Amino acid sequence: MQAQYWRERKMSHGRAPHIVVLAGPNGAGKSTTGPALLRDTLRITEFVDADTIARGLSAFEPEGVALQAGKVMLRRIRELARQRANFAFETTMASRTFAPWLAELKEEGYRVHIIFLWLPSADFAVGRVVDRVRMGGHSVPENVVRRRYGAGLRNFFEMYRPLAETWRVYDNSRPSGPQLIAWGRGTITAGVADKRIWKRILEEFGYEK
Repeated sequence: MQAQYWRERKMSHGRAPHIVVLAGPNGAGKSTTGPALLRDTLRITEFVDADTIARGLSAFEPEGVALQAGKVMLRRIRELARQRANFAFETTMASRTFAPWLAELKEEGYRVHIIFLWLPSADFAVGRVVDRVRMGGHSVPENVVRRRYGAGLRNFFEMYRPLAETWRVYDNSRPSGPQLIAWGRGTITAGVADKRIWKRILEEFGYEK
């Protein structure tokens, strides 16, 4: 069903360029899970990931160059947009910075798509980051993880989802990998694969009583 859904979106817009926003809190697995989800999605040829850039700048202390890596990522995605390329980038969506830019790209003919990797709670996200650090990954302060967890979901619903030609939300908390929760277009939910979790998300953020 999902494969057909995305094929129809591709066919209906010919050669219009596509941008995929891979979103989710810290610890959601954007850098590790993202490439597999993007591989066959909408002719995406490049995934711009600030974490990967940071490891390239400083393999042993990537958190020390996070700001520099973020600037490199911004330059790269803007360059790709100028080239009218199909590409993806990752973000926690805790900032509203990308929303006006995506709106501009949409006006210029880009098709905006969102893949959001959900985790059950801020505590779960903090635990994921702690586990990542133990395995040699980069750290993020706990207060930052907690702030971004709530802000990212709120911004998804309020600012980013309305811009999306298509969106999908996955539960990425399970060892078996990402499980589809819901999908849709703009503010319209086209389908729900896990009604219990989707209802929980909507109620938690005040979108459904």
